[in-house]
Parts: sequence; structure tokens; C-alpha cells
Amino acid sequence: MEFESKPLPDQQGFTTEDILWAVGIWSVILTMSPVVVFYMLMVA
Repeated sequence: MEFESKPLPDQQGFTTEDILWAVGIWSVILTMSPVVVFYMLMVA
């Protein structure tokens, strides 16, 4: 898989895309974890 994007910039910290990825992943994790715990409690 090749990503035809701009070359890696100097590590100047977080870019907007990194922050959006982190927020998206954490929102999915935080919204899914109660569902998973509830499911485990009901099945167990």
C-alpha cells in the first residue's frame, strides 16, 4: 500500500488530521465500551 500524500513533515507536534483521528477513535472506544460491558454481563 502506497500513500501518495505529502512527505513526512518535521515532527512539529500534532497535525489537525492526527487530532481528528484521535478524537474519532476515542469517541468510538468510549461509546462502545459500555455496550461491550453490558453485553458481557448479560451473556456471562
